[in-house]
Amino acid sequence: MSQDTFIHTRADDPLIAAVIAGLFGEYRARYGDYFGEQEAESVDVYAPPDGVFIVLLREGRPIAMGAFKRYDEQTAELKRIWTDTSLRRQGLAQKVVRQLEQLALNLGYRRLFLTTGFRQPEAVRLYLSLHYQPQFDTQRDPESYSLPPYDGRLPFIKLLPLNSVLQTAHKEQAYE
Repeated sequence: MSQDTFIHTRADDPLIAAVIAGLFGEYRARYGDYFGEQEAESVDVYAPPDGVFIVLLREGRPIAMGAFKRYDEQTAELKRIWTDTSLRRQGLAQKVVRQLEQLALNLGYRRLFLTTGFRQPEAVRLYLSLHYQPQFDTQRDPESYSLPPYDGRLPFIKLLPLNSVLQTAHKEQAYE
């Protein structure tokens, strides 16, 4: 296997147009119009200094991606985590999430927030395996979260280790 590399980019980078199309195509296949027409958010929300958009490349080809944006002053919201369907179950999504966690720490975030959909059991398993805390009952039928008063989203949070934040701050001070 060749070496995979991360790049920082923008959500509107032509290099990843097919990957973005794959992500939204998968959402349509799983949910139809359940979530309706979502208002398009600016790609700038994933730009520095408050956010990032990363893509994992293999031999120059995008194979996985993820992003985060500012949720509040101390919290980043993970978004757009996706792996090429032909390359799943190889730990690529985990690799993307770990990279996003480190980048969030580097930017001083103390907490991560994310939501996944009620028809994405593999995403739920991924986040649980990475020690994200579900803000919903994992023993309940996920389809029940598609009915009022719920909106179909399954939220998770994760506190980032304070000692890592302090270590990052000390490293940054050492370089000043």
